Amino acid sequence: KMTMVKKLAVAFPLLAQIWNVQAFHSVHSFQQRSSAISEAAEANNRRSFLEKSTAALVGALSFPTRALAEEDDQIDVYFGCGCFWHVQHEFVEAERNILGRSDDQLTSRAGYAGGRAGAKDGKVCYHNAQSISDYGKLGHAEVVSMKIPSSKYKDFAVEYCKLFRNGMRPDQAGDRGLEYRNLIGLKGGSKNPLALELIEASKATGDQLDFAVGKGDDSDAPRLVWIMDTEKYPFYIGENYHQFHDGFAFGENYPDSYNKLNKQFASKGEDFGSCPNGMVGIGIGGL
Repeated sequence: KMTMVKKLAVAFPLLAQIWNVQAFHSVHSFQQRSSAISEAAEANNRRSFLEKSTAALVGALSFPTRALAEEDDQIDVYFGCGCFWHVQHEFVEAERNILGRSDDQLTSRAGYAGGRAGAKDGKVCYHNAQSISDYGKLGHAEVVSMKIPSSKYKDFAVEYCKLFRNGMRPDQAGDRGLEYRNLIGLKGGSKNPLALELIEASKATGDQLDFAVGKGDDSDAPRLVWIMDTEKYPFYIGENYHQFHDGFAFGENYPDSYNKLNKQFASKGEDFGSCPNGMVGIGIGGL
């Protein structure tokens, strides 16, 4: 009788081989599309294939997705959906409500991910006057990372999907471009069986989104979410002044107790990097 590990060893290469001969095009073909409509249509085909392939993998292994998830209980994931200020607040609330975490147990952090270039000089920074390791120039998007039980991944994926309205993020009309694209990060990316739970979460919240395999430096398209492999596209922590920040929209002026969490974590020795302090060095509102 094959062990679970052996089944995985057999199934994952098989799935990878299937992936190489199906309709997954490179990111370059996406960027050559003449409109977001054709791009989203292509992504819909990808989502269908992703769903079928992931379901086939789970069935071949003869155990539920959740059972696999619980074997590696705590996982590092990230979610991106426009400006990371509002997104961080929503996931802090999710940590509190879903996991019952106290302030000192919160793991949601604002930062950057998704660029092919990785870090420059050992860091990734917000836009700054010296253009030092600028995250946009490195191809990254704003994301929020967290460490959660894999058995609760779908619950967090639901919270992510609830950020959208008719497939559009709240700041879609304002914050646009590569830095604000929609993406999620999982170890193994689309080959992780938890990717199926992401699709299920989208269906449970109105089936607003399409999904595609991220190749790095991906485009910003409405209703499209890139699935990134965190081993290839890791998370880079954002500056302290970006952590637990108020959002832009009306009603996103969060309590002082929330805003002060950045100082509390810094005082306990958490490292938020050595990037310049914003565009003009004052660290307020991204300046």
